[in-house]
Amino acid sequence: MYKLVAESAGKKNLKAGDLTKAMIVKHGATCTKDDCKQALRLLIDAERCVYSYFGGSYVELPHKEGAAPE
Repeated sequence: MYKLVAESAGKKNLKAGDLTKAMIVKHGATCTKDDCKQALRLLIDAERCVYSYFGGSYVELPHKEGAAPE
């Protein structure tokens, strides 16, 4: 799921439902909506992904601030 978000960074905004559908297509019957919700929650809690709100909620990689040290 993280790989899909990273690949689409800056190109397309992905909603949580888009990620869930993509994971179910990729992994078939072994992946459920609940599994996807839990995986997304882990990514958000670990701060590897963040929700952004621009006319809708999207899952993105965290942005770096301009003055933030590298």
